[in-house]
Amino acid sequence: MSTRHLLALFNDFDEAVAAIADLRAANIKGFHIDDLILKSPIEHPEVEQVLGDKPVNVQWFTLVGATMGGLLAFILVSAAQGNFFAQLKGGKPIIPLPPNFILTYEMFILGGVFITILGFLICAGLPAKRSPLYSAKVSEDQIGILVQGDESAVAAFKAIFTKHKALEIQEEAAK
Repeated sequence: MSTRHLLALFNDFDEAVAAIADLRAANIKGFHIDDLILKSPIEHPEVEQVLGDKPVNVQWFTLVGATMGGLLAFILVSAAQGNFFAQLKGGKPIIPLPPNFILTYEMFILGGVFITILGFLICAGLPAKRSPLYSAKVSEDQIGILVQGDESAVAAFKAIFTKHKALEIQEEAAK
């Protein structure tokens, strides 16, 4: 089945929250609550409680980036120093650890920062195309709920939105 998008605009944040609660409780076939996007012109601190917990995976990118950056730096610096084993060192070790730890530490941070930025972009879904439905009213003073579901769920979406006094319901044109 094809996927459809609907955008409902609300004047009241409480009505939008009630609509989300009904969508969560309705158990509509072809719709998952993670396919819902709440758009608002102002910050609502309670939105996290309304939408529920979302997985955050950026810290895993940071861990992998920092570890790989540090290991790669230590291996490359040590390999470069190890290539000069034929030169006379005057009793010094071929691979001196204290100077290598400083460079390893710097690359540990650099790798962590670069891969964290990359991980943020991946987890945020950027770059992405603009959502299929857009209303400038969401930027001004209204709250929008963008839902995505199967064609069979469109009627249930519209019923819930009209029940909660949606000002306007936009539907993606059929393809």
